[in-house]
Amino acid sequence: MALIKSISGIRGTIGGKPGETLSPLDVVRFTAAYGTWLQRLAGGKRRKHVVVGRDGRISGEMVQQLVVSTLNALGIDVADVGPSTTPTVEMAVISTKADGGIILTASHNPQDWNALKLLNNKGEFVSAADGAAILDIAGKDDYHFAPVERLGVTLRKENALQEHIDAILQHPLVDVPAIKKRKFHIVLDAINSTGALAVPALFRALGVKTFTVLNEEINGRFAHNPEPLPQHLTGLCAEVTRQEADLGIAVDPDVDRLCFVCEDGSLFGEEYTLVAIADYVLKNLPAGSRSNAATVSNLSSTRALRDVTAGHKGTYHSSAVGEVNVVTRMKEVHAVIGGEGNGGIIVPELHYGRDALIGIALFLSFLAREKKSARQLRSTYPDYFMSKNKIELANGSNLKKIFTAIRKKYSKNPVNTEDGLKIEFENDWVHLRGSNTEPIIRIYAESNFEATANNIAKKMMKDIREVL
Repeated sequence: MALIKSISGIRGTIGGKPGETLSPLDVVRFTAAYGTWLQRLAGGKRRKHVVVGRDGRISGEMVQQLVVSTLNALGIDVADVGPSTTPTVEMAVISTKADGGIILTASHNPQDWNALKLLNNKGEFVSAADGAAILDIAGKDDYHFAPVERLGVTLRKENALQEHIDAILQHPLVDVPAIKKRKFHIVLDAINSTGALAVPALFRALGVKTFTVLNEEINGRFAHNPEPLPQHLTGLCAEVTRQEADLGIAVDPDVDRLCFVCEDGSLFGEEYTLVAIADYVLKNLPAGSRSNAATVSNLSSTRALRDVTAGHKGTYHSSAVGEVNVVTRMKEVHAVIGGEGNGGIIVPELHYGRDALIGIALFLSFLAREKKSARQLRSTYPDYFMSKNKIELANGSNLKKIFTAIRKKYSKNPVNTEDGLKIEFENDWVHLRGSNTEPIIRIYAESNFEATANNIAKKMMKDIREVL
């Protein structure tokens, strides 16, 4: 059981003791702290307005009732978008000119988890400084609820998804006629969550008529581990080959991560989702602006994005892991595309948030225009192999001590300490960092050779266990 407070929101398991899990008391406490923080912001309206939505988790409706009632008790009005996606809620904050938003989702975590992802008035994750201010309010129970005559009201917003899809269709690189002409046959794994609502609606808007949805029932009882990693997508791969489909698509429960399966059942690679879409965006920039074009991914993402960006004479930049960190760097360098190697795509022309729906629309447009299969497109990119592993941590584990010991052991290698510890080995690298979403250390290693990447990761895991 766990309760994690980070730049990725307030995340925890359901059930257990208050203060140690995401209990009802903790949901109310952190929602009240967030609402209080919003009310204290200078220059805002006297009465605040917040958008709230949720993914398809078992606990979603219960948590949403607590969140909405708490905001109303503070005198805050709520636009309830109901079962939705993270990017849809982010865009609804923008379209309604709300003061903030909360999406209730633990993203890729298993079904016993849930979370409060907190948004500012731009529909973006709150900053580290704002997050610290919210946690300080919660720690002091420093909030005041409204008298009965000033309670907030809740109205249902039914058209949020359609507004999101309409905005995607207006993107200049989304080519609906080309997609219709290609007549794609697609298999989608919706992992028993709101992707089963959002992605088929997008398909229909794009003119994709032939598609099958696996794990279509939105019941939060995930048919497999919801993180879109190779070992969890064997069923999708098999179904793509069985149906002789053009493409397989997997999203996570809140539809902000995306990966593809090629027509032969092989994985396109979640690391290459961003690479391919960045290639498409860069390729379609005016020739004179490509040399100034910037791309961004986090320190745990494949170097293939750097290579593709350089091939278009653009400039690649890295950031610390976490959507808010990627967005901050994208704004600093005026990036045309960015995201994370976990299949998260951020298209700033649409909004500054990871969005699987715009990713799907751009990827299908790219395939349709290039007249290539997914496998053919994948073969045009460098072959780097990434080994992704993790070590679970006991309560009270000292990350600083662990990383200090590892850094000392590899003191002769180039090291980046911006986010955890990234160590370079000639043409290879490994990145160690504490997760924002789980009590674990993530170990990502990349090399030109699969065996080398795996061996580097195994060696690091052995080193960490020795320290522990």
